[in-house]
Amino acid sequence: MLDPIAVRLEPPGLEGLLRLPARMSGLVLFAHGSGSGRLSPRNNHVAQALGRAGFATLLFDLLTEDEAADRSNVFDIGLLGERLCRATDWAQQQVPLRGLPVGYFGASTGAAAALTAAAARPAVIGAVVSRGGRPDLAAPVLGAVRAPTLLIVGSLDHAVLDLNRKALAGLADQKALEIVPGATHLFEEPGTLDRVVTLAADWFRRFLVLERVEKSDVAT
Repeated sequence: MLDPIAVRLEPPGLEGLLRLPARMSGLVLFAHGSGSGRLSPRNNHVAQALGRAGFATLLFDLLTEDEAADRSNVFDIGLLGERLCRATDWAQQQVPLRGLPVGYFGASTGAAAALTAAAARPAVIGAVVSRGGRPDLAAPVLGAVRAPTLLIVGSLDHAVLDLNRKALAGLADQKALEIVPGATHLFEEPGTLDRVVTLAADWFRRFLVLERVEKSDVAT
């Protein structure tokens, strides 16, 4: 298990957890859903597994405590996307992470923030994975997302599954929808979150690592 390093993004003072495996193929930033943050047990489970697969991970609170107390901020996708962009810029300036291809993992409303940030950073973000996400909340920018995007939804999460099917049609470039049998919105059923890990790791290996190799080939 990789021990996380506590970090702080200033301003406005966002707390984060950074994991750095010995060999890093890419960096994955997490965007959490409403009412969640860097201590999310599900996202930390995914982050630990991605670390074992060779990806650095950054989980951080998109809002300060005072900001989160205002429920309107929790659903302000524009604000959350801007915070994710700021965290991305910060991460790219850190020596251990410099030059790594970057991807996003978004959960619930955090998936909309991830897609919003990916649309704003098309030359930077190499892949996006959504777990039980609400990509429909990023509908105005879906067509501008250039990063290959994987939407993962539980088969029993009926309303969100319908929203993801509609959002998939709005994504312009490489995209896929994976339905996890027997899973509800939080993927609490035995084995379902591990299936998310497998799908996410495969997606990031396919696109982030490949992107890095292609850039290296061009540079040489």
